[in-house]
Amino acid sequence: MTQRQLRVAVIIGSVRDGRFGPVVSRWFAQQAEGHGDFEVDVIDLAEADLSMVLPAFGATPAPETLAAVQSVSTRLAEADAFVVVTPEYNHSYPASLKNVIDWHNAQWHAKPVAFVAYGGLSGGLRAVEHLRQVFAELHAVTVRDTVSFHGAWSQFDDEGNPKDPDAVNAAAKTMLDQLGWWSLALREARDKRPYRT
Repeated sequence: MTQRQLRVAVIIGSVRDGRFGPVVSRWFAQQAEGHGDFEVDVIDLAEADLSMVLPAFGATPAPETLAAVQSVSTRLAEADAFVVVTPEYNHSYPASLKNVIDWHNAQWHAKPVAFVAYGGLSGGLRAVEHLRQVFAELHAVTVRDTVSFHGAWSQFDDEGNPKDPDAVNAAAKTMLDQLGWWSLALREARDKRPYRT
């Protein structure tokens, strides 16, 4: 019996004009596709059009809001794993990421989350540490190793390729190996016994 590929949702966290996230995400998506274990779905939050106003608990959102949410919800629910591509804003992650996280709940449960961070001196790592706490609350498992770009804007050439590919490609492979292990283990566990919160 052939086992289906693991589906990873790569989430571009920044929605700011002039953002660098798509450059980093394109590179990472290529790494994930070349890894062999993953089918890649890139979710760009700048295109998701999620409302920043959440409904009251138990209330149904307006139809246009619900349509935008469901377009993302379906893709998150189908994912076996997530990779969040995040910059660092004011020592943390962007509001757009918190918004997509807060619009969802069960979609994150018992699934692994890995991080690709970029920024200045800290390389986005402070954003990652904050995100780990948030995902723990959502019953997700965060992968230990992270890919980080310090001074990201100087790390890529004009075609969007890393100037020093060996180090970052190796870091991506290590992270993807771990993500693949957790993805398969947790998918098999969910298939055998539904996860309950």
